Amino acid sequence: MRYSMNIPSDSVGMAQRYDVDASYKDLCAVCDAIRYLKTDRAFEVIEGIARIQTPIPFHKFNKHMGSRHELGGRKGAYPAKAAKEIRLALMNAIANSRSKGLDEDSLYIVHASANKTNIARRNPSKGSLSWGRGMYGMSARTHSDIEYAKIEIGLANPSAASLTENMKRLIRVRNPVRSVKSKPAAAAKPKAREEKAPAKAEAVAKK
Repeated sequence: MRYSMNIPSDSVGMAQRYDVDASYKDLCAVCDAIRYLKTDRAFEVIEGIARIQTPIPFHKFNKHMGSRHELGGRKGAYPAKAAKEIRLALMNAIANSRSKGLDEDSLYIVHASANKTNIARRNPSKGSLSWGRGMYGMSARTHSDIEYAKIEIGLANPSAASLTENMKRLIRVRNPVRSVKSKPAAAAKPKAREEKAPAKAEAVAKK
């Protein structure tokens, strides 16, 4: 099995899916959205797309596509069908990485691509030239194509020596370290009330 990614396979868990019945343009957009993300974060993005909750930007193939306020005015959509196909490929890549002995909890998507492969011709059944108008003859042999795509997913640890410096940099950029802000310690309350309470009790006792 040949992959388009030229990295030693010992440190990278790869997976492929052929003849996927989905738009390769939508698949490319989903691949761009999850590339260089950690696997758990990538699953969150995919689930948001599949549930029509999280739109993703379309940097290309966006002609006549509306802009969305969730993306800051950029063009985007919810390619739910493509997201489900990418999720299956990602699960296969995780299983292959596990079989190679890679740490499943520290895997990042270092390669994600989709390409058009086969084109199946669909010719409609023959019909009359003009139905119900008294004309005879056969309609033109128009066709509607079905385009199939191929998906590739590659996972690796960011410390792998086979990764390029640009890959490691993009992993750091797309996965910023979230700093947990510690809450300020509560200021010690004055003990004035505690000191006044016994004084009032003594005054009452004397009376």
